Amino acid sequence: MVALSIDEYRLIVERLGRTPTGVEIGMFGSMWSEHCGYKNSKPLLRLFPTQAPWVLQGPGENAGVVDIGDGLAIAMKMESHNHPSAVEPHEGAATGVGGIIRDIFTMGARPIAILDALRFGPLDSARNRYLFQGVVGGISAYGNCIGVPTVGGDISFAECYRGNPLVNVMAVGLLRHDDLIRATATGAGDVLILVGSDTGRDGIHGASGLASRELSAEREEQRPTVQVGNPFIEKLLIEACLELLRDGRHHIVGLQDLGAAGITSAVVEVAAKSGTGVEIDVAKVARRESGMSAYEVMLSESQERMLVIARAGHESVVRAIFDKWELHSDVIGLVTSDGIVCVRDGDVVECEVPAKLFAEAPTHRRQGVRPIVLDRLASFDPESLAPEPDLNAALATLLAHPDVASKRSVYRQYDHTVQTNTLVAPGDGDAAVLRIKGTRRAVALSTDCTSRYCQLDPRAGGAIAVAEACRNVASSGARPIAITDCLNFGNPEKLEIYYQLEEAISGMADACRALSVPVISGNVSLYNETDGTPIYPTPMVGALGLIDDADSRLTAGFRAEGHVVAVVGSAEASLGGSLYLAAIHGVVAGRLPHFDAQAEAALHAFLVAAAGERLLMSCHDLSDGGFAVALAESAIIGRIGCNCDVVASDRRPEAILFSEGQSRAVVSFEAAALPALRDLATRHGVPFQTIGAVGGKNIRVNSWIDIAVDSAHDTWAYALERAAADVESRP
Repeated sequence: MVALSIDEYRLIVERLGRTPTGVEIGMFGSMWSEHCGYKNSKPLLRLFPTQAPWVLQGPGENAGVVDIGDGLAIAMKMESHNHPSAVEPHEGAATGVGGIIRDIFTMGARPIAILDALRFGPLDSARNRYLFQGVVGGISAYGNCIGVPTVGGDISFAECYRGNPLVNVMAVGLLRHDDLIRATATGAGDVLILVGSDTGRDGIHGASGLASRELSAEREEQRPTVQVGNPFIEKLLIEACLELLRDGRHHIVGLQDLGAAGITSAVVEVAAKSGTGVEIDVAKVARRESGMSAYEVMLSESQERMLVIARAGHESVVRAIFDKWELHSDVIGLVTSDGIVCVRDGDVVECEVPAKLFAEAPTHRRQGVRPIVLDRLASFDPESLAPEPDLNAALATLLAHPDVASKRSVYRQYDHTVQTNTLVAPGDGDAAVLRIKGTRRAVALSTDCTSRYCQLDPRAGGAIAVAEACRNVASSGARPIAITDCLNFGNPEKLEIYYQLEEAISGMADACRALSVPVISGNVSLYNETDGTPIYPTPMVGALGLIDDADSRLTAGFRAEGHVVAVVGSAEASLGGSLYLAAIHGVVAGRLPHFDAQAEAALHAFLVAAAGERLLMSCHDLSDGGFAVALAESAIIGRIGCNCDVVASDRRPEAILFSEGQSRAVVSFEAAALPALRDLATRHGVPFQTIGAVGGKNIRVNSWIDIAVDSAHDTWAYALERAAADVESRP
C-alpha cells in the first residue's frame, strides 16, 4: 500500500544517508505518491497561465483567490474523490465535499457554493445505479448538513466509467482581502494545535494506496482506506475557524486542513513552504481507537480536522474559541528553525527528516506516444452513415439521453437556496448565479468537460473544456475571470496516457491564454483505470465569471411569445465526436469541428456586452446535441414553442441540427433590440443570424423538426429519473 518504487526507496536511502524507519517509509510513501507529490503532472502544470492583475493567490495554496471588487474576493478549488467513491460511494462522495470545503475556509473564506462534476458508467447495470445513487446521496447528505448550497454541476455517462466513476467537487468561498490567510509556520516556538475530530484508523493509505494506483476487482479490500465524514463537526469547524480569523487573527500565523496523508501532509507542507521545521508528539493526538501506532496516527485520514499554527503563548486564547464551539483541540507540537520534521511518540523518535526532502518528490517528464488509434478514429466519415430517417425521433432520443436529460432528480436532493444568494438555480441557466450581498455584483459558476472530444483529440478537447465552461458563464451574462480544474486520466506510466495528459494540458493552456482566464487552483487524479482499462481523458474545468450588475443575469429558457430567436456565432457543420453519433449510432469517432479560440473570445465579449445592455431575454450555449438540442431545451425550460428556419446548405439536415461546432449560442430578444444587437455583433466580429420567433406549442425547424413542447418536456424531464430507478414509466 506504500506508493514507492524500488528506485524511489533507494533514492530515499541515498538522500538520508541511512535506512528510513517504518514511520518514515509510510510518510515518504504518502508524500511521494502521485496524489500528494504530482510526480507525473507537476512539470506539465507549469504550462498553465496562473497570473493576472485580479489574482490574489494562484496555485500552491489550499485554494486560489481572485479579486471581485469592493475589497472582496472569491476563493475556489476543485478536487477529486474518484477511487474512494468507487469503493464506497456515499462516504467517498461525502468526504470529498468535506475536504474541498475545508480548503476554502482554510483560506479565510466563508464557503458559499458547491458544484459537483460526476461521471458514471451506463445506468443499465445495478452496480452503476448503486454508484450513481450513492454518490448523489453522499453529496446531498454532507452539503445539506453544513449549510452550503449545491448550486450546479455536470453529469455524464459513458462505458469507460463503468468501473471507475469520477467524483469531482468544486467549492467556492467569499472573503474580504484582509481575511486572506495562508498555510505558513514561520516562527520558531510557535505552537501546532490539532482541532476537530479525534484520529482513527479510517483512510490510512488513502493517498498512497487508493488514490495513486489503478482500481481492481478487489474493491472490498480497499474499503478501510475510505474516510468516514461527520458534516456536523465540519459545520462547527467552519464557524469556529472563521470566528478565529475574525476575532483572534493576531493570535495565529496560519491554518492548514488535514486531507490526504493526514497529519503528515499538513505538517510537511507548512514547514516546507515556510522554510522551517516541526516537532510533534503523536502521544498528544486524541484518538478514537485504542492501540494506534505512530505510523497509523501520522497517516490517518480521519476527516474534519484542522492544524492551527498559533503564536507562542497564545494557544490558550485560540483553544478557548474552539472550546466555545465544543471542538476538541490539542497542542501536539512546535515550529522549529532547523527545517526538520521530527516525530516523537513520547520519548521515542520515530522520524527525523528534512521537510524539503519529504516535499520534493521526484518528477517524471516522459515522452508521450500518440495512440495509433487516433488516426483511424479521425478518418471516420459520418457521411458514410445512412441518412437519418426520422429527425424528430433522433431529437427525442438525444433529449432522453442521460447526458442531456434534466438533472432535476439529482439537484432536487440538494439544498441550493440555503444562504439565500442563489439567483439562477440548477436547471434554469447555463451557469449558477449567486449574488454578492451588499453589492450589485454577482458571480456565475459552471463546470464542464466533454470527454468524447478528449478521447478523439486530447489537445482540442482540453481547449474546448475550458471554452465550454467559460461559455456557460458568459451565457449567463458574466465575464469569465478564472478557472480551476481537476485533471482525470489513466495510468501516466503508459506513454499513450501520458500523451493524452500532456496534449490536454497544452490545449487547456492555449485556451486560457486566448480567453484571458488564469488557472488559479486545481487537482490531478491519475491511475483512473479498472483492470487496465482507462477512462476517457477528462480534464474537468470549473469556471468563475463576474457580473457587475446582478439584474443583467441571463437564463436559458425562452421568455415570451413574439421574441426573436437568433444564433450567435458560426461553426463547421460536422458530426465528428458528437453525441448524435454516440447515442444514435454507437460511434465515438470522427474529426472534431475546428475550434477557433479567438472566435470563442469574441462570442464571450458579445454575450457579456449584450447582457449588460439588457438586450437579451435568454441565452443558451450550443454543446451536446448541437443546435437542435439547445433550441429544444430553451423551449422546454420556458415551456413555450418556437418556429425557426435555418439555411439549408449542401450538408445533411442531421449535420446542421446536431453538429457540435463550438463558439455558438441560441439567444432570444425583443424585436426592438435587433438593430442594437446587429451593431454589437458587427463591432465584436461575431456572426449573428435571426432564425425565427418564440411562440406556439411546438418546436419547429424548417420541415425537419416538428415536436410538441409538452412531449419534448416529458421526454427530457423524466428520462434520467427513469433510468436511475430502472423503471419504464413516470413515477
